[in-house]
Amino acid sequence: MLLPFLDVGQALLGECFPLPLDRPFAFQAARSVGLGPQDLGWLCREGYLRRMLKGVYVAAQAVDSIELRSQALRLVVPDGAVVTDRSAGWLHGAEMILAPNDHLTVPPVSVFVNRRGGRLRNGITDSGQRLLRPADVMEVFEVSVTTPLRTACDLGRLLSPDGAFAALDTMLRLHAFDKEQLWAETDRFRGMRGVVQLRAFVPFADARSESPGESVTRLRWIAQGIQPPPELQIEVERPDEWSYRIDLGVEELRFGVEYMGEEWHFRTPEQRKRDELRRTWLETERGWLIEPVTRQNVFGQHRDIEGIIASGIRKARRRV
Repeated sequence: MLLPFLDVGQALLGECFPLPLDRPFAFQAARSVGLGPQDLGWLCREGYLRRMLKGVYVAAQAVDSIELRSQALRLVVPDGAVVTDRSAGWLHGAEMILAPNDHLTVPPVSVFVNRRGGRLRNGITDSGQRLLRPADVMEVFEVSVTTPLRTACDLGRLLSPDGAFAALDTMLRLHAFDKEQLWAETDRFRGMRGVVQLRAFVPFADARSESPGESVTRLRWIAQGIQPPPELQIEVERPDEWSYRIDLGVEELRFGVEYMGEEWHFRTPEQRKRDELRRTWLETERGWLIEPVTRQNVFGQHRDIEGIIASGIRKARRRV
């Protein structure tokens, strides 16, 4: 039944697909044209559709944008509700704000209402009540959402330590506010849940972090009190070519830590070979000691990142 809709030569949905190719659609719309859960599941697995939110899909060829995300949210967010927390960060364009594997499970949208008894119970949204000032809320393509600054404060307060620390870095990367504004905003949450965590993390938040894994690696380094503290995105110049950047490290000791995220494992052999050549050049031509680490080192049950960092610094000191 699906074959007439597919442009098999380009692995895309064809023009005869009975739903929009340039904007999201809800499950109910798919069902109205004869596409059931199994059809949608198959189209997602084969890469013809993306599942943007719970119960919301879009053709794979649709280009991701803030407007596209707002269109998806408008399909599930009721009038009067405000998008908050990770969902708000996602709408604002924070690319890595979702929790690990949320892109696989498609979590409910986080929304809150500013009225008593306003909790939503529809199976699509994760809802509750929250006191929001008018200045905490803005509109993004007709979707009410907490501002980037309020979103950062909520994420820094209410998530687990790892998630909160990474979220602050990620929200700062939007450049919608600076760290001084973030620090000043913490005063209004005095006495509220999670404010101690928020105030502890803000001084260390840094927009230069390029992934949650890098952020949490830095958190482990800082929390363990390992000296010297880490520098971010250390630039190592190459003759007549672009520079290399090292995720975390100590330039004086020529010691670096590179977080190899899950996407690294799915890179082509050629890309992984280039990564290995890069590390070899840094070590042999510039005298760096590079420690590549993975999720298991940083997040695993038997995590050993603190030991890797401390041991690496000792080795680097002996080489200086």
